[in-house]
Amino acid sequence: MARRGGLLHGVLVIDKPAGLTSHDVVARVRRLTGEARVGHAGTLDPAATGVLPVCVGQATRLVEYLSSADKCYLTEVVLGVQTDTDDLEGAIVRTAPVPPLTPADLERLLAGFRGTLAQTPPAYAAVKVGGQRLYDLARAGRPIDAPARTVTIHRLELLAWRPPALTLLVECSKGTYIRSLARDIGAAAGCGGYVQALRRVRTGPFCLADAWSLAALAERDLVAAWPEVALPPDAFLAGWPAVELDAEEARRFRNGSAVAGPAGTGATLARAYGPGGLFLGTARYDAVAGCWRPDKVLSLGGAGRL
Repeated sequence: MARRGGLLHGVLVIDKPAGLTSHDVVARVRRLTGEARVGHAGTLDPAATGVLPVCVGQATRLVEYLSSADKCYLTEVVLGVQTDTDDLEGAIVRTAPVPPLTPADLERLLAGFRGTLAQTPPAYAAVKVGGQRLYDLARAGRPIDAPARTVTIHRLELLAWRPPALTLLVECSKGTYIRSLARDIGAAAGCGGYVQALRRVRTGPFCLADAWSLAALAERDLVAAWPEVALPPDAFLAGWPAVELDAEEARRFRNGSAVAGPAGTGATLARAYGPGGLFLGTARYDAVAGCWRPDKVLSLGGAGRL
């Protein structure tokens, strides 16, 4: 969470508004910060809102680790209607009467979607099949069924039932499509279903309390306010073990050389810090050689302290 030579490094947690794509948000952050290296960690559909972590500068080197974090959503699923996009933006392709569902019926229904399951992405999704994005194929009139992927629903809780709408809290693994979950819940109920509203309330350790609106950021001098609005590049790695290196080891690590050391907790990945708690990047343990090898090396100057 600092700048070097005019560069800003860190994570901005954005409360994405409806109507913007995740790439739109990245473009706006790029303009607001003046930084070319900006990337988001986990796509949100245009109609969805909520937590979208955006990595800036050297923090982009770690985006893959944040993208793989678990997510938490609040969603409203409307039963009795099916759309071609599985959300409110699509065309209605089927309607059916909603059966009279009791709380016990709904609990039995939702129980089938907890745990690890195979999930087919929506027809309109950013995932690629054969080098082409599903939504491009669908818009061209050539929709295809993508291969099912294994996802995990850690928590699926019914917060409200106001027929025909279910309000659900969903905690899930990377790669889970809430639109697919709504579609499949509707299918299991025998009447179809789609996502009426979706708000991401958490990505990894970041929640709405950490988030800034784009409008609020636009009113700030981000260079001056960076320590207030951004989180350090290692903020979402807090649960990882830390490897502390002396000055010579830190120099070698930055040059791409391995450093000796025990695995400690048995973890294969760790945060690496130099003297004074300077964050150097991530290290991967080589059990055969008994050393830590550089995984992602960051150049933060005086930024990032243990």
